[in-house]
Amino acid sequence: MLSGLGRLINRRRWPSLVLILIMTVVAGVWGLGVFAKFKEGGFEDPNASSTLVAKLGATYFGSTNPDVLVLYTSDTMTVDDPRYEASVVTTIARLPKAQVEEVISYWSFNGEAAHSFASHDRHSTFVAVKLHGEDGATQIENYHAVKERLAAPGLRVQYGGAVPLGEEFGEQVVTDIVRAETITALPLLILLVVLFGALTASFLPIAVAVFSTVGGLAVLHVVTYAADVTSFALEVVTMMGVGLAIDYSLFIISRFREELQRGMAAQGLPQGKPWKRERDKASRKAAKTAYKAALKPVRETALAATMATAGRTIMVSGITVSAALAGLLLFPQMFLRTIGLAGIATVMVAVFGATVLLPTLLALLGPRVEFGRMPWRRPTSKRAQRDPDSGFWYRLGHSVMKHPLPYFAVVLVILGVMFGPFLNVQFGSVDARVLPKDSPTRTVVETVKKDFPNGSAEPIDVVVSGDLIPRDWTPSGKGDPIPPYLEQFRKRLASLPGVTEAQFTGYSGSYGGVRISVTHKYEPMDQHAQDLVTEIRGMSLSKDGYPMHIDVGGSTAAQMDLMSSLMESLPKMALVVGVATFILLFMFFGSIVLPLKAIVMNVLSIGASFGAIVWGFQYGHLAGLLDFTPTGGVEATSMILILAVVFGLSMDYEVFLLSRIREEWDLTHDNRTAVASGMQHTGGIITSAALLFLLVIAAFSMAGITVVKLIGVGMFVAVVVDAALVRSLLVPATMRFMGAANWWLPGFLAGLHARMDLRERTALA
Repeated sequence: MLSGLGRLINRRRWPSLVLILIMTVVAGVWGLGVFAKFKEGGFEDPNASSTLVAKLGATYFGSTNPDVLVLYTSDTMTVDDPRYEASVVTTIARLPKAQVEEVISYWSFNGEAAHSFASHDRHSTFVAVKLHGEDGATQIENYHAVKERLAAPGLRVQYGGAVPLGEEFGEQVVTDIVRAETITALPLLILLVVLFGALTASFLPIAVAVFSTVGGLAVLHVVTYAADVTSFALEVVTMMGVGLAIDYSLFIISRFREELQRGMAAQGLPQGKPWKRERDKASRKAAKTAYKAALKPVRETALAATMATAGRTIMVSGITVSAALAGLLLFPQMFLRTIGLAGIATVMVAVFGATVLLPTLLALLGPRVEFGRMPWRRPTSKRAQRDPDSGFWYRLGHSVMKHPLPYFAVVLVILGVMFGPFLNVQFGSVDARVLPKDSPTRTVVETVKKDFPNGSAEPIDVVVSGDLIPRDWTPSGKGDPIPPYLEQFRKRLASLPGVTEAQFTGYSGSYGGVRISVTHKYEPMDQHAQDLVTEIRGMSLSKDGYPMHIDVGGSTAAQMDLMSSLMESLPKMALVVGVATFILLFMFFGSIVLPLKAIVMNVLSIGASFGAIVWGFQYGHLAGLLDFTPTGGVEATSMILILAVVFGLSMDYEVFLLSRIREEWDLTHDNRTAVASGMQHTGGIITSAALLFLLVIAAFSMAGITVVKLIGVGMFVAVVVDAALVRSLLVPATMRFMGAANWWLPGFLAGLHARMDLRERTALA
């Protein structure tokens, strides 16, 4: 079927090119709309108790994390100065009600309640602003409508809070991606020229990468109509769109050149423009016509053979990578689900670009794919004339075959050492510290934490609800009698170990609930804080024998719920992805041993990557080099993302290697020869693909957001480990040990495999 597709593309190359160009323009125009549809956050479990508490706070009680936190500072006046009060109070009183729902300031309270709104030196205060708007886009619009009006005469003003933080976060992600693409563009082109050895061949992967990225954005825009999409999805679309498109193009172009040279040699057709040797114009024209006529079937056969071999491998690889990314859809977190959708969409577009767009361009170019040939690719160069049964990969393959045990042992020791730090992993949450050190919103957060009485305290929010909550009581009203059962419960919370204060901070008659904020002396993710959340969740409350509902929120509870959700979903992901990968590789390789080995090898690559992340980010060893603030932990959802993407990429290289080994096995049925020959034919290509992908993702390690750095470093280490150690040394050494068992297929499965065989075939129908 794929060889037929190659022949069809060759015969209809011009209509195919026109249709693809139209698709690209339409996709580009449509894809730009996705930038206005991104949602922030999405790290929480939507079904968790802590998420409900956060929603109730935003809807009924007033969020403990204000939409906008305005920090006012004076060098000479304190908050007790009437001029200070007049400046701030007059400013916030003039805010338009159409955009601002509520404003709380130091002067909204009397006595002790106002204490937390003034800094220790009393020269600074903050104002909490709640904006109108049910969605982030509306709140951002309202924020910009009132931002200039928040400036108070005679005072310095800084802006923080959820809305400015989310907006800056999204803008920084886009800035990081644009910078990464700008930084890597020229080095990537230079490396492509070095690897391909011809200018024309070097530009083809760039064309496929642009098509894949544009197409990925277009599909992502479609996804926004069915689900919320985080701005991190843009990073995945860019990274995988460019990286996979270049990887796939490398395999297609390399195979096409190989098949084209073989076909031209068989027909006795020289490379270049032999008709120019003729002396007269008529002879040159006749020779040119004859050459093109002889070349036409060679080009078509080469393209058909390329599609039947490398094209088939790329399709299987794309499905395998998509299966790994599909595991993210099993998690309830919006962050992971939308990145899974974005990744799958981008992979499929990259596969389409490599198996339709690229063959179309190759059909148009034919031997002209070698135009602009570099000296080392010319037939007269020593490199071009080198015996194929020589060179680094030939020697390495045979060395591994002769001494598999030393290679196996050394690689396992290296991977074990790299994995070691992961045994001490600590998971943390995303906060303002992931932004650059000069971030204005991060500055506000850190100032409040450092200079204000309750700045470092992140309370545990306890919401009590039920039909018997009084409808006519407000905890802030003077002289209102507090219902005894609520006051007793508050005192129980206040008496818990480590608790410094427990007070009523919100009430809703329409919801029938009251919020109690429990302040403690621990850091948010300290084990004592987690124990406190667990203890509160184990408490019960009833009135007149009727039980009340108790929901617990806050940053500590949210992180605990996140980890619980991830640990619950991770086995499902492992099972689904493992089974899907096993079935796909069984169909492709006709073995039940190779798929199991491939999965184990990929886990080793991921383990080494995770260890490097803990060493670099949790321990902070890369903080100086990459310029970020260590938080003593790593963000859990980012690790899950790396797990899925790296598993897919590792399987990508596994498929490339084993497909050629399987091809050689079908020809020789000699395991040792098949493995060595497979390494010889694919080692250089896999290493080149890895180098190109590394260049793409390396720039992300220089991003402004720490989480983006973490993802970039994790993938970088995984690709290096996979290409340099696992795929080049460990896989062939393991296959040498296993011998003919690599290809073992029980009789009862042989018939099943015969009906679903996806193997490459060199012989074409």
